[in-house]
Amino acid sequence: MNDTDLALASIEEIGRLFRKHKLSPVEVTELMLARIELVNPKLNAYITVTAELALAQAKKAESELFAPHGRKGHRDRGPLHGIPVSLKDNIYTAGIRTTAGSKILKDFIPKEDAAVVGQLREAGAVLLGKANMHEFAYGVTSNNPHYGPVRNPWDLARIPGGSSGGSAAAVAAGLCYGSIGTDTGGSIRIPASLCGVAGLKPTWGRISCKGILPLSPALDCAGPLARTVGDVATLTGILYLRVGREPNMAKVSALRTNARKFCLGIPRQLFFDALSNEVRSAFDSALRELSRAGITTKEISVPLLDETEDAGNHIAWTEATLYHQQQGYFPAHAAEYGDDVRSRLEMGNKVLAVDYLRALEIQRQFIQQLHLALAEADVDAIIFPSTAIEALRLDQETIRLGAHEHPARALLLRHNRPANLAGVPAVSVPCGFTHSGLPTGLQIMGGVSSEALLLRIAKIFERSHPQHRRPPV
Repeated sequence: MNDTDLALASIEEIGRLFRKHKLSPVEVTELMLARIELVNPKLNAYITVTAELALAQAKKAESELFAPHGRKGHRDRGPLHGIPVSLKDNIYTAGIRTTAGSKILKDFIPKEDAAVVGQLREAGAVLLGKANMHEFAYGVTSNNPHYGPVRNPWDLARIPGGSSGGSAAAVAAGLCYGSIGTDTGGSIRIPASLCGVAGLKPTWGRISCKGILPLSPALDCAGPLARTVGDVATLTGILYLRVGREPNMAKVSALRTNARKFCLGIPRQLFFDALSNEVRSAFDSALRELSRAGITTKEISVPLLDETEDAGNHIAWTEATLYHQQQGYFPAHAAEYGDDVRSRLEMGNKVLAVDYLRALEIQRQFIQQLHLALAEADVDAIIFPSTAIEALRLDQETIRLGAHEHPARALLLRHNRPANLAGVPAVSVPCGFTHSGLPTGLQIMGGVSSEALLLRIAKIFERSHPQHRRPPV
């Protein structure tokens, strides 16, 4: 492998090279840091690079992995041992600046790690730095007014999606092997789709959000982004809070993916009302690939899908504004917010109590209706395009589909709100490219705690539809 091959390899491949002593954690960390120095000025994927910490963690991992078996000091912590990763900058890191992409927290240094950081440290991961993001995770573009916009590695004039835009851009461009982001209305899956990587929003509460700055606690989730489904499974296995005899996500990548036939539902509602022609073409191609792989599909009805966008918005707007008021940020420091985030916080003040309560009732009903629809239709999961459109230009706020002009933010959110509202898992996997070379994503969504199932299906699709292109950065 040359340096580019190594930078874009999978966690699984790098781990094998470690254990054959053909590559060391220090060597791969030095490669990542050099690549960040070269490429990050173009992408702006990192706010903070923790070079000294990363090299110290890499040396420790190397001493543990490379000590002779059976000798004092040898320790293999598992598949993430010595692997360089990044964290979205709303995740607390003890002694390391954590800005949440905001001016208000530009000098904030937490005293404790978030729970997921402790899990990564115990697994032996190497922290390269904190990824740029949409301010306070409250947006889908990652056009950050305080630290500069994150740029899409496939086209620097376009957005990577958000709010975990820096995480997705860094993974896609080979500036880390995986990243942990957060998802309240699609903030992992949107950038995964637009940057051509895989990303998982887990079941609500199954990856700890302790020590992560909240946006909307009723909807917030933390989850992984990586270049392959197997790597997403590896990261999920380390972070996932298992209950009882549930399958171990860390072993999903080793499971036989042809163990059974799967049937997937294509909802009649919501997902195909407003869709770019290129995204529709990629989705139709994905259906043909799934069919050739032995997976069947059928149309199903999922009641209340059309109401999830408004319900999710009313919950998120209200909870976000309440949190910022409780922290004393808003309206006391209103001038220190970017215009878009400030306007959304102002919107939260205008949500009527009756609309918020109606949104909670729709949420309750939708959870029931979704699981009932999956059971009655006898499908394992539902599939649809991860986003209705491909990546927009950095300055683009609307897009024309057919005869109608649509707000870009709403189009990016609408396919992703349902999983957050229902608290169920959903994975986005690369689904091909537009004629201009922009990635698209396929989303697979299932019932509560169906992560292992979704990852198995996603891996079948990944194997039948391999992605060999590399971003031009």
